[in-house]
Amino acid sequence: MGAKVDMDSAQHQTVPGDRSENSTNESMNKEKQGYSKWSFGVLNDRDGIDVPGSVMLLATGGEEPLVPQKIHSQLPAEKKKSKDGAFFLEPQPDDSDNDPLNWPLWRRNVALLSMGFYCMVGGGISSMMAAGFTDIAHDYNVKVESVSLIVGLFMTGQGLGSVFASPTAILFGKRPIYLTSVMIFIATCIWAGLSPNFPSLLLARIFQGLSISPIECLPSATIAEIFFLHERAYRIGVYTLLLLGGKNLIPLVGAAIIGGLGWRWVFFIIAFLTCFSFLVLFLFVPETFWDRTPPGTLSERSCAPRCLSSQNSVTLLQDAALVHNVGESPGQKNDDINRIEAAASQQVEPIVQTSSRKGAGAEKFCAVACVIPDVGREPGLLSNPESVAQSYTDEWRQRPAKSFAQLLRPYNGRLKSDNWLKVMLRPFVLFLYPAVLWSAAVYSCSVGWLMVISQNLAIIYRNPDSYNFTSFQTGLVYISPFIGGVLGTAVAGKISDAVVHAMASRNGGLYEPEFRLVMAIPIMISTCIGLMGFGWSAEVKDHWIVPTLFFGILSFGSSLGSTTAITFCLDSYKQYAGEALVTLNFAKNIFHGLVFSLFVSHWVLRDGAKMVFMWLGIVQVVLQLTTIPLFIYGKRARMWTVRRNFMGKL
Repeated sequence: MGAKVDMDSAQHQTVPGDRSENSTNESMNKEKQGYSKWSFGVLNDRDGIDVPGSVMLLATGGEEPLVPQKIHSQLPAEKKKSKDGAFFLEPQPDDSDNDPLNWPLWRRNVALLSMGFYCMVGGGISSMMAAGFTDIAHDYNVKVESVSLIVGLFMTGQGLGSVFASPTAILFGKRPIYLTSVMIFIATCIWAGLSPNFPSLLLARIFQGLSISPIECLPSATIAEIFFLHERAYRIGVYTLLLLGGKNLIPLVGAAIIGGLGWRWVFFIIAFLTCFSFLVLFLFVPETFWDRTPPGTLSERSCAPRCLSSQNSVTLLQDAALVHNVGESPGQKNDDINRIEAAASQQVEPIVQTSSRKGAGAEKFCAVACVIPDVGREPGLLSNPESVAQSYTDEWRQRPAKSFAQLLRPYNGRLKSDNWLKVMLRPFVLFLYPAVLWSAAVYSCSVGWLMVISQNLAIIYRNPDSYNFTSFQTGLVYISPFIGGVLGTAVAGKISDAVVHAMASRNGGLYEPEFRLVMAIPIMISTCIGLMGFGWSAEVKDHWIVPTLFFGILSFGSSLGSTTAITFCLDSYKQYAGEALVTLNFAKNIFHGLVFSLFVSHWVLRDGAKMVFMWLGIVQVVLQLTTIPLFIYGKRARMWTVRRNFMGKL
């Protein structure tokens, strides 16, 4: 067998010197396979057909595919469809009532709304004191611009907290993290309300951010675990609505409380609301983890190109490609799997050694093996069957549906055996992934611009030389961004799904995550108008309704941007959903929240709102223009990350 596999490997592997000789054969193979350079405006990968994130979405309708469906290995004949038969279910659910994807729709929606309520309360606490900056400055005898630190340090805590919360949730489940974070958050609210001095308040805000961090890094990953691809954008839109809605609605409520009871009571009332949130989370958000790696085949741990021990020079990469060759019958695939398992059982050393083959050919050959449906982590070697049999998923796959009491268990034990430190480092490695980097930048700005205005709201509206608003009147300004956020979220998911459906239909049913990037057009227009219009009108002291309306337009665009960034990121690398959300929120909280809080308020006082927000609008335009090359080269960039295998190098 070893000779056969090595001979097959030699036929597919290309060393630098042989590349020119095999270019003609590669072209002929592409022509035979129906290779097309373009996938509705997106450049296809030169060497691979299956790319992580690209899935066959539509089951009916559409024109003839640009890439024939028969060569798409993510489309087995038995693939399950939605109830109306219009969509292939992605990811594919197991035949088990305990699979979260098989839960009744009402249960999944209730879980979403329960998380959303917590996100609304927790999200609003970041800027809920915006109308009370002047009162806090008076009580603690500090400058008003210094009070903006309670927002910046809170966001710093959020960014750092997600770095610890996400890997813990990945290994031990999201449910215990949700419940623990709520309890700690309640304690920090009481601490902040009782703070005797300004440093104590700042410290309380840091710990508030640490405790509330799961609301930004976990819900989107939970949504990806309980909803199918064609259901996801709308649900992420609902989550975004509640998260950003809280950032706009809670400050309005906070302003009323500040005007009637004082700013300290804001924290006490938030603590009371969070107690109710704990109750609904405990009752309606069970553990959603489900390992979707095919049992007994490939582990979900990412890896670089690997082979067995040097004594057995059998390379599994070629066999892995054969197993997923769509031209084979199911019986042939089973034979190939057995052949691989037989080879694995012959290895002498338990430690897997990296293949000694180098060069462009090795990278190309690795790509062939790695273009396996991205149901788990990037493909690796065969996992230990005993460890798979003992896993949480395999245990509940064979058992009847959980009772309500079993769903209420706050802790289900360790769910994965990955190293915690390595999982913690993954979000930072994801900055090397172009799709994640773009999503992080867009998400940071989408939410960050709202935070910038919140930090300067008191300076602009409560200034005696401009509008001279009271704290309650300043809070009422948030009605505009709340309405804008609701409208933006209401249309973001639906429009995005409609665009994706139309483009996939004209692409033979094949969905590319880059189709989501079309939303960058309305994002750029609305956010730039909102930023520049707000700064300009506030500077020239137009009627208060003018900057307030521009604030609402900005919120509309920010909702579009945050929903698009999250959806595009998850669709590109859903196997790294938890880590990717940490990347997005770390960028938003540290690079945007903390850094901007250190100088923007002083910048506004020095140069005026017009200068500041005009420059911020220019930054937004430049950022959105990067969408063009990402749309064209995004698919190749995704395949490039597979070949480079950054995660496997941890």
